[in-house]
Amino acid sequence: MNKRKIIIAISGASGVNLGLKAISLLPDSIEAHVVASNHADIVLQKEMNNIIQHKNSDISASIASGSFKADAMLIAPCSMNTLAKIACGIADNLITRAAAVMIKEQKKLILAPREMPFSAIALENMQKLAALGIVIAPPVMAYYSKQQSLDEMENFIIGKWFDMLEIENNLYKRWE
Repeated sequence: MNKRKIIIAISGASGVNLGLKAISLLPDSIEAHVVASNHADIVLQKEMNNIIQHKNSDISASIASGSFKADAMLIAPCSMNTLAKIACGIADNLITRAAAVMIKEQKKLILAPREMPFSAIALENMQKLAALGIVIAPPVMAYYSKQQSLDEMENFIIGKWFDMLEIENNLYKRWE
């Protein structure tokens, strides 16, 4: 059986650890294709071994084509710059090109915007994307799972993203 192909993109700098942690928690049954902005790329090269990494400048990489047949894509964190480019159809790097492919192929695309508070422009871009079926899932925790540490808070957020990607996980305490 072929592995599910999930693209994980990491843009911006704040919250890079969530994207890296999500990659490290992926089960072996997932073929992870990772693309990172220049800042996140430095950390990826030093800390991750079991992924297929693509350069953000390589818009001819396999994940830039609908024929690659990626199953889903998560951009975590998603900078407001990346979100705005996706909302406007600008595909000037591999992250935004792969996102454009996910939209045209009607595949699941999850964006985890990291800015707070959201400006009216950012909210307008999010609404535009949500209307297209893109999932807007900022790293927001819930209190019902009673996290006691930063690690548990991060696991909750990543577990929710994995739920949306249909990746089985036990990363957080579910509602009873």
